[in-house]
Amino acid sequence: MNDERTIQLDRMRFTKNTLSANFALLAILLDVCFFISIYETNAGSYYYNILMGASILYNLVFLLAAFLSSEGVKNYNVGYSYLLILLGIIQIARIFIYPVRAHAAELSAAGGEMVKVMGTAQFVRVVLYLALSALCCFVSAVVGIQRSRALSAHLATLNTQAA
Repeated sequence: MNDERTIQLDRMRFTKNTLSANFALLAILLDVCFFISIYETNAGSYYYNILMGASILYNLVFLLAAFLSSEGVKNYNVGYSYLLILLGIIQIARIFIYPVRAHAAELSAAGGEMVKVMGTAQFVRVVLYLALSALCCFVSAVVGIQRSRALSAHLATLNTQAA
């Protein structure tokens, strides 16, 4: 058993952490789905404000940071795992920025009746996209931290044995 674990840890020196990287890439895909879904309705001018510009800029930053983090955790760099945790927390906070506000908002339609900016089905879908994106960030981070620490501990034992 100990030899098997040592071999497994030794193989980590030469293989990439693809599980963690793939979860980070899945978080990017889910964020893109959120971004497409949030603006699919024609809600007049509700979305056309400074918050929309900030949301678009944040999406670009998220895509870049998550992709760089996926490459970082693939190479067992634990610092990128902490960045993924931060990105996951921000993804959860984003639920309360646009989706909750848009779901509660109403605009007057052409006939004078009030219509919701975001229907319940769309609200559930975009919240699910953000929540799953955050979950993928967290899973990627936890797997990255665990594997990075295991590899670092194994490398430390190799250095002490060589000395």
